[in-house]
Amino acid sequence: MLNRLFTSAAAWTAIGLLSGLYWREFTKLNEFTGETMLSTAHTHALALGTLVFLAVLALAKVFPMAEKSTKLFALLYNIGLGFTVGTLLVKGTLQVLEMPIATSPMWPGFSGLGHMILAGTWVYFFLILRKALKADNWDRSPATVEA
Repeated sequence: MLNRLFTSAAAWTAIGLLSGLYWREFTKLNEFTGETMLSTAHTHALALGTLVFLAVLALAKVFPMAEKSTKLFALLYNIGLGFTVGTLLVKGTLQVLEMPIATSPMWPGFSGLGHMILAGTWVYFFLILRKALKADNWDRSPATVEA
């Protein structure tokens, strides 16, 4: 489980860095100076991918989280984030190419679906974390620690 979380964090780091490079070079190549969703794909991948998976990895290392539940969280979160970042990349590319379909209302719908999956997995993760805290009898206040 820990390896899966680490791999997800590393993969989202690569995706985030590559999408930033793609944004910069693709807009430069096409001499595009307007606003594009490509700029947000980079930050979504790094913040919602890398940082979240590193935080979950640290929590999973410290607390006794159920392996099956944490694996399901990672799978669903990767799907939701992939959907969100993928939509941003496709819409951004279409914007740079100035294709009329880039203004279609389907893009916010796709992105919203990805965000809803992410929100649902956050709720699921908090349930996993709560159960782990109860299982660990979490009471590590300074008054209870032996000197």
